Amino acid sequence: MPIIETDGLTKRYRRVLAVDGVSLAVEPGQVFGFLGPNGSGKTTTIGMLLGILTPTAGRFRLFGRDGHEELHDTRRRIGATLETPNFYPYLSGRDNLRITANVKGVDEAAIDRSLEIVGLVDRQKDQFRKYSLGMQQRLALAATMLGDPELVILDEPTNGLDPEGMREVREVIRRFGELGKTVFLSSHLLFEVERVCTHVAIVKKGRIVARGSVADILEQQPVVELRGNGDAGRLHDIVAGYPGASAVRADDGTVYATLAAPDTAALNRYVAGQGIYLSHLALHTRSLEEAFLELTREEAPAPAPADAPAGSDRLAEGGAA
Repeated sequence: MPIIETDGLTKRYRRVLAVDGVSLAVEPGQVFGFLGPNGSGKTTTIGMLLGILTPTAGRFRLFGRDGHEELHDTRRRIGATLETPNFYPYLSGRDNLRITANVKGVDEAAIDRSLEIVGLVDRQKDQFRKYSLGMQQRLALAATMLGDPELVILDEPTNGLDPEGMREVREVIRRFGELGKTVFLSSHLLFEVERVCTHVAIVKKGRIVARGSVADILEQQPVVELRGNGDAGRLHDIVAGYPGASAVRADDGTVYATLAAPDTAALNRYVAGQGIYLSHLALHTRSLEEAFLELTREEAPAPAPADAPAGSDRLAEGGAA
């Protein structure tokens, strides 16, 4: 049974469609990355899952129960960290957690466990204002773990952190997974997500454009790298004309191309037939960032006909003339 399941989840603000029919399933124990550029609907989706926002259309279920109608019961099984940690600067880390623990109705032993999970036992008596940004975010994650939630929802947990802070938070998220927690993590930092997530959904303008395990996303369309015995610019143009090749680019003498099918032998024959003999042809291991950029790339608008009246393109899109 999925921990999170959405079906056509939609949120509209007047003329702005922030989330457009999102359907996904997060299984128990997954560390699930919800990826997209800023403004793609990630935080709005999380707001609906947590009952902060009401969906315009569609439904969602948490732990197999109707998310909207039974959110009060399921909320006790969820821990969430949103935006910037909000703690009292002159209180110690532990005293800040005591306040949260009182609200959640958990004891001191739960505070001890949370501090150990995030690696702040040695700094628990320090004032919050003396913490680095990474430590502040780790304390927020400790507060999230109070009450031993089954599902942890994190909205951009490494946003604004330096590399060391990112590493610290990444290790904590990995620890959540090792403890058997299901983690739903929104982010636009692809390098970080690739290192901690087991599964991802990539969202663009409120719509999911790809989903699956990280390995599946990277293997959906093979990328090849080619080097030849001639001009790289000419090799680029030849590969760009190969049926089934897309996203062709040249970089420092090497040409990269996405193929509809991993038939490198056919590509080699095609290029040789155009008079270039390859010195290197191999499948290229894509990073999640490369896949993300390809899937979320903005398409150039088609040029308007030469005789089209001025402003007609805006009217066709529903804009004001």
